[in-house]
Amino acid sequence: MSFTAGEQRAFLSLARDRLGKNWGEIANMISVNPRTLRDWVREKYNMSQPVAYRISRLCKIKIPPTACTIVWHEHLRQAGCVGQAKLQKKYAVKSIRELVDENHRQEQWREWWKKTGQYQKNLITNNPKSFKKPLFSAKLAEFIGIVLGDGGISKYQITITHHSVDDHLHGKYIQGLIEDLFLLKPGVRKVRGAQAVNIYISRVDLVRYFTNTLGLKVGNKVNNQVDIPDWIKDRLAYYKACVRGLIDTDGSVFIHRYRVNGKVYSYKKLEFCSHSEPLRRSVYSLLKEIGLHPRLTRRFGVRLDSKQDMQEYFHVIGTHNPKHLKRYLQ
Repeated sequence: MSFTAGEQRAFLSLARDRLGKNWGEIANMISVNPRTLRDWVREKYNMSQPVAYRISRLCKIKIPPTACTIVWHEHLRQAGCVGQAKLQKKYAVKSIRELVDENHRQEQWREWWKKTGQYQKNLITNNPKSFKKPLFSAKLAEFIGIVLGDGGISKYQITITHHSVDDHLHGKYIQGLIEDLFLLKPGVRKVRGAQAVNIYISRVDLVRYFTNTLGLKVGNKVNNQVDIPDWIKDRLAYYKACVRGLIDTDGSVFIHRYRVNGKVYSYKKLEFCSHSEPLRRSVYSLLKEIGLHPRLTRRFGVRLDSKQDMQEYFHVIGTHNPKHLKRYLQ
């Protein structure tokens, strides 16, 4: 709010007299910093409208009638206009744009880059933030499966994208898995214009750990024809956990219906889809290894068709995606 000279100090002084407390105590009562309150008393700054009304109600005193509310964006616009007018007058130009020589600016930047910029440390890449490096485990293998399924790895970030409604609970599970494995709290961002959510970790060292130690690759998974790392395949418990992560993200449980002699039959089936041939073959091999009867489909899929295989899959591999379990049990 904007007060005339002396009115803001008088208003606050009257409030102090009514309350019978010091400035520090009053600051606590109205939830502002004591230093801020003292600056208002000295009229160094204008006090905010919500606080003025709060004091008025608390102390039962009226706000001076000459005080007016400042519309902040309008105040900034006016201040900008005043500043622009002064610059135009000072440099005798019709537009501020005339003061900016783009070619000169670029030349100055190139000169700075050659002399200084290229030798400075990059705050992102040269000072990476720490994280916990977990030992090989089934949990880590499952997370690798999730990244190979719905994830992506760039130079500075690991991102996992899931459906904001159908996979909401599985998304919460993934966030907890990240915190447990790496002692990091991931970022979560809604994808604009889509029912999707990105779970991401921005850590250069973590990306290096995934590529140098865990055996994953930066870039497009299809172009790279990614596969499950050997350290996971070498141990059955890790292999099963990784396939669970893959199918929880890039798999689906669906009902297949067909008609024979006028009678309708329906069976629940499971399918994993990927355009990476090595990854698809690895999932197929694991399912065969545990005694199931998968088949490769023409549409980049690995499918389980029989009721017995479905029961065995959910008993031996299981799922951490409630969506899959719900569809299977329905």
